[in-house]
Amino acid sequence: MRLSRLHILMLAALLTAFAAHAASARTVTAAPEEPADRFIVKLRMGPATGSPEEVRTIATREGLRVLTARHIFAGMHALRVAPDGASTAQVLARLRADARVEYAVVDQRRHALSTPNDPLFSGQWYMQNAQPAAVDAVAGWDLTTGSKGLVIAALDTGVRLDHPDLRNASANRLLPGYDMIGGTGDSGILTANDGNGRDPDPSDPGDWISSADTKTALFKNCTVSNSSWHGTRVAGILGAITDNGVGIAGMTQSGWILPVRVLGKCGGYDSDIIAAMAWASGLPVTGVPNNPYPARILNLSLGAVGACPASYQQVIDQLVTLGVLIVVSAGNEGGPVDAPANCAGVAAIGGLRHIGTKVGYSSLGPEIALSAPAGNCVNTGAGQPCLFSIETTSNTGTTLPGASAYTDQSNFNIGTSFSAPIVSGIAGLMLSVNGNLTAGQLIARLQLGATTPFPINPAVPVCHVPVNANDVQSTECTCTTDSCGAGMANAPGAVLQALRPIAAVTLPLPAIVTAGQSVMLDASGSAAACGSTVVSYQWTVDDYQGPKPVIQNANSARASVNAPTGASIYMLSLKVTDDAGRTDTAPVIVTSSEVTSAAPPNAGDTACLLPVTYTVTSVPDSGGGSTTPPASSGGGGGSSDPLSLLAALGAVVCAFSRRYASFRAKSSHSRCARR
Repeated sequence: MRLSRLHILMLAALLTAFAAHAASARTVTAAPEEPADRFIVKLRMGPATGSPEEVRTIATREGLRVLTARHIFAGMHALRVAPDGASTAQVLARLRADARVEYAVVDQRRHALSTPNDPLFSGQWYMQNAQPAAVDAVAGWDLTTGSKGLVIAALDTGVRLDHPDLRNASANRLLPGYDMIGGTGDSGILTANDGNGRDPDPSDPGDWISSADTKTALFKNCTVSNSSWHGTRVAGILGAITDNGVGIAGMTQSGWILPVRVLGKCGGYDSDIIAAMAWASGLPVTGVPNNPYPARILNLSLGAVGACPASYQQVIDQLVTLGVLIVVSAGNEGGPVDAPANCAGVAAIGGLRHIGTKVGYSSLGPEIALSAPAGNCVNTGAGQPCLFSIETTSNTGTTLPGASAYTDQSNFNIGTSFSAPIVSGIAGLMLSVNGNLTAGQLIARLQLGATTPFPINPAVPVCHVPVNANDVQSTECTCTTDSCGAGMANAPGAVLQALRPIAAVTLPLPAIVTAGQSVMLDASGSAAACGSTVVSYQWTVDDYQGPKPVIQNANSARASVNAPTGASIYMLSLKVTDDAGRTDTAPVIVTSSEVTSAAPPNAGDTACLLPVTYTVTSVPDSGGGSTTPPASSGGGGGSSDPLSLLAALGAVVCAFSRRYASFRAKSSHSRCARR
């Protein structure tokens, strides 16, 4: 598309206006300091599991002067060395040369991908259905509004605990999280910006960057900006207090948000983010008390360009096996998907304009699972309102915290940072009706629920998969399933998929059979969603070679079939049906020597999430600085804190379950011309 001089002037004006809103649209990435002085070193498992002292010894032996070394998680260690003139590649090569080192990577900064009866619900167009890309949360709430057993962790800049739409004297959505920034060393303390390292206070003190900051070595490559209140914005989308006559509505109306602070001034380091991922999921982290409220969903609205580091992939692999869904923003560069969104096993979320095309700044590629609204302004005139801002909770402070507030068309809020919590909230609704769903099943059913195809507009060029980091598509383009994922996120579609049962197949052990002999097929491990039961099983033959096989007891949970002879293959399928008529199927392949299936051996028995109880003993005053976390109780583990035990005697204040019929109103935004 060719731009006229008028278009160019209008675009320049828009960019000028955009820069004036630094609090809601900050720079996505900052170049890492060169040469790097922070690394993550993973030692090979052996007779000894390794220690910070061993990492220190290895680095010293390679001629590096070690400043700090500390354990992160599962054999990973954070190493900080004094610059000696060597390049980053040379330091990595020296570390990797030692036989005890499994891998060594840069401890890179990650950044917030954008900074970002409820009277403001009419402005939350992305939750309604008047625009093609909107997720229709209202229809999803007809199926479920959430569960008191749901925990979603927001790994971000922390949260303003005093925001009345997140926590107040009569309702609360926030669990006591943790500040994971700092570790050891002055750089961690300065990044944290709260005067200390890791502590149980996840409140956001502000992450502004001043001109004076950029004159220091630590922040020299960072961009001057106001405080973003990014984590507070993400938390509002995940679960603002709903139907309370105040502010906005959250994607989930019941359940908990676990604030975990990993981003400070100019972002945060991988070592802190990885440790926080493990901690938020309930795994032990050295030097930090165990998390009594393990999360089933981690929302990471952060990232940076580059390939998925081995350190991220290690922790992701482990968390996925625990059933933890990791939702990550795709990135705001318009090029290949950022890390860690490009790691295997996560749900990478791309960004859409209100009409369903890819918003110009969203990164794209085959790693994306699906896409969701990211916010776009439509208009190009300076000072004009941003018509499709993602409205959510925020704060007025430009540096230190000010008054609680909300984003709007003037203080607008856009970025794939906000696509991710929309999908995390939908996944939370899914888990609320079927807690047996694994991370992989959640992603698959999110994709199946995205039933509306991407709209096609002949006037808009088609998106393509980036060939490299320089292949940037920074303008609107028509999505394909290769570039923007399976489709557009849809709340009712995803919840309906979650309500389906899960077909499970227990294979013979060992799964080696003898030609012509009977093979046992067991589907008794199948399970239905919360409140439902599996009522029927059906085994069928889909394809075969030679004589058609006969399945014995084909309409029962346990069936059998004689294995074929020679090179024949039987392709069978299992169909389970619940008491509401919902179904799921699973394939089974039988040869003359083995039987295989992609179905899980057991679908689990925790379809209804167990309630998590937590009592707020005090509510912070609005507009203050950091707050002291209140005592807590309940949830996935105990606490030896006597205040926590006393708090267990209190009443749970999160008891809001009124109907949501008032949210039926359509968006008041008129559809504007595409830019």
